Amino acid sequence: MRIGELAERTGVSRRQLRYYEEQGLLMPSRAANGYREYGEAHVHVVLQIAGLLDAGLPTRIIEQLLPCLDQPQTIYVPNVTPEMVATLQREQARLTERIECLARNRDAIAAYLDKVLSVRSANLARDRQGS
Repeated sequence: MRIGELAERTGVSRRQLRYYEEQGLLMPSRAANGYREYGEAHVHVVLQIAGLLDAGLPTRIIEQLLPCLDQPQTIYVPNVTPEMVATLQREQARLTERIECLARNRDAIAAYLDKVLSVRSANLARDRQGS
């Protein structure tokens, strides 16, 4: 598939896909005419890259992580630096905080919704009795 189809299937812009390639994150083959050619596996890789970027990881760390994501049971990361470990620990802590905040928000919304539905049911019952 060409870059336009990959962009459409992943929701990642063509410009961003070129950036992934510039950063060494995405390695398309080239057709005889020089066009980038992507396979099905690239769809999965692009979605992984986008998710890691959304999580706040820098591309230099993502480049080191990508080979590990296909087979996480055989993780081997050459040249693990203290910076990489610290970055991953910070991101893990940040995501844990975000998850906890989202869980609190979900619980608050659920409680509010329960109250709204309870009041609504009471109002409907009262209206039926008054009819």
